[in-house]
Amino acid sequence: MATFRSLTAVCEELVRTRSRRALARHVADFLAGIAPEEVGPAVRLFLGQAGRGETGVSGGTLWRVVRRLAGDHAEHTWEGAVDFGEAAARMLAARPDRPEPQPLGIVDVEERVRALATARGAGARAEKERRLADLLDAVTPVEAKYIAKNLLRDMRTGVAEGVVIDALALLTGGDRAAVARAHMLEGDLAAVATRLRTNGSLAPATLTYFRPLRPMLAQTAEDVGSALATFPDGAGVEWKLDGARVQLHRRGGECRLYSRRLADITPSLPDVVSSIVDGLGVPAAILEGEVIPRGPDGRPLAFQELMRRFRRVNEIERLVGEVPVRLHLFDALQLGDEPLIDRPHAERWAALERGRGRLATVGRLVPASAAEGEAFYRRALADGFEGVMVKDLGAPYRPGMRGGGWLKVKRVVTVDLVIVAAEWGYGRRHGWLSNYHLAARDEQTGGLEMVGKTFKGLTDAEFRAMTDRLQAIATHTDGNVVFVEPRVVVEVLFTDLQKSPTYRAGLALRFARIARIRDDKAAADADTIQHLRVLHARQQAGGGHDEGQVDVAARKGRE
Repeated sequence: MATFRSLTAVCEELVRTRSRRALARHVADFLAGIAPEEVGPAVRLFLGQAGRGETGVSGGTLWRVVRRLAGDHAEHTWEGAVDFGEAAARMLAARPDRPEPQPLGIVDVEERVRALATARGAGARAEKERRLADLLDAVTPVEAKYIAKNLLRDMRTGVAEGVVIDALALLTGGDRAAVARAHMLEGDLAAVATRLRTNGSLAPATLTYFRPLRPMLAQTAEDVGSALATFPDGAGVEWKLDGARVQLHRRGGECRLYSRRLADITPSLPDVVSSIVDGLGVPAAILEGEVIPRGPDGRPLAFQELMRRFRRVNEIERLVGEVPVRLHLFDALQLGDEPLIDRPHAERWAALERGRGRLATVGRLVPASAAEGEAFYRRALADGFEGVMVKDLGAPYRPGMRGGGWLKVKRVVTVDLVIVAAEWGYGRRHGWLSNYHLAARDEQTGGLEMVGKTFKGLTDAEFRAMTDRLQAIATHTDGNVVFVEPRVVVEVLFTDLQKSPTYRAGLALRFARIARIRDDKAAADADTIQHLRVLHARQQAGGGHDEGQVDVAARKGRE
């Protein structure tokens, strides 16, 4: 039995290793020395994926459990830690006269981590915390560090998927391309590693029905004109929908839907499944699309309306009536037995048109000019969509990769908000106040109301300067949060507003990023909650944001 303690010893060595080749060699040597059935759990633990992001354990939950276990001995021991994992290790190591526990196996640790997600119903939170406490109490502080890092998916050992692919290539005699393609088509590096260790080699990878692929990802462009200029041989411009991306697999009478994280969400969307079975023009296909909620007038609704349905398995019939959704297809990965991912985008779109039957696609145009593409973008915004995707007509589909073949252009909005608190960062932001709490003025009460948080947008030098500035106006602290006098105003970029039960104002920014520090403005000059409500109402009506909307290139010019 391979122990989790032996894996964490390798992780400690990885942290001290700088060479990518040496990182891969450490991982390869460890995987070569354990049983095949332990390889999958080991790979997930190395990558911080033991809980697959489904445990529901936040930093706050972890903090409560560790503090409870450590007791009064933990006072100030965590200060100076670079992340939650190291803080947990320091606090648990401070407990006096604790005997070293018996080692747990790799498989046992992963099963106990994943069991955290199974707590359900009344008392689920308390049960989850009890299970987590039992696990952390059964391991050494160093082991607790890497359990915490897995729960928060923040390993920081230098080992990402590319290094594991390098390691598996070392085990196969150097055929990295075969390992990378197997990972690309399967979407599960742990499964690839298990098969390699079990069989001693990798058979050629193929697409398989009901085994979802990781989605191809897009980079960002500042505007449609620059995106089109990136693809001189032509590009398609498509609606960018603010919904849930799905991959559908249909063969004969069986149809299943998968989320972008490869979870099976078929039970949550029976109406979408019915539309596919009734409307698809071919008996077998693997296609990609986006599910969006639609209002009575047919216009798209806010993303959070979709979340009332997504991955729900109870009261589905009621929710189908309350939140109707529609599937819009945008790519074809396979028709029948013919794989398409290596074909150019133009050919895949043609295949999609041949096979979609009565199913809808996203709106699309192959513009003859930048002006025509810009006009399509403006119409998409007016119709309530998030923006557009610009796709190279000659690009193949690359599962799981953020290549240059797809570019997204989204509406950007700016408001001036006040920093009212900040959190001490960890990892690269260790030692800086960074996650800023943003507030708008309430013109009726004169108070400030939180509408979001962000740690994005500032340079390292600006983080350092902002830390000094906020510490000088700090009023009090609460754990990791430093509250400050409302003196610092920042211009904040965001894409949308959504309803929020978290904030008293009832609104929250989506994808917020600081554009610049407004030293020319005081808190009294910040935008108001009332203004944000107007923007939200206009957004809900499909009219865009108008006031406050900025062109990113123009903003960069004035900075």
